[in-house]
Amino acid sequence: MKERLTRLKTIRKLIKNYRIESQEALLGYLSREGYAVTQATLSRDLKLLKVGKVSDGHNGYVYTLPGDEERQESEMTIVQDFLRGYISIDFSGNLVVIKTYSGHSDVVAAAIDSMNLDEVLGSISGRDNCVFVCLREGVTGDSFLDTLKMKIPELDE
Repeated sequence: MKERLTRLKTIRKLIKNYRIESQEALLGYLSREGYAVTQATLSRDLKLLKVGKVSDGHNGYVYTLPGDEERQESEMTIVQDFLRGYISIDFSGNLVVIKTYSGHSDVVAAAIDSMNLDEVLGSISGRDNCVFVCLREGVTGDSFLDTLKMKIPELDE
């Protein structure tokens, strides 16, 4: 059962990150991720995830997850909340300190949590102007910052 759950999570990630037009293409991506699945299994997974196909605006169709448009709007709001509230980011070991404008620590911590970054174990909002983020074992502050910049290209760190 665990493999199925991780495979479903991988399928979601692949559909979000790549322009996938067919099950064959998706099977190829899954193979590169280390999953050997049949087309029938993939069909059942896609049905379970409620994956659909939408026009790419040109001549084809691509896979999409339900609620992608709402999710994109929500992600933009999260990014804007983070950018409005943070002042600086510094780190030591697996602890990241994000200084915020007064009264913005809760919003910035919620933004970090909402991004669902694999590198993050959790965050704690300070009373007013500081957020502490605990990174997973082996994750460096630099790699966390690189991941954050991928989510928020406008980040000035």
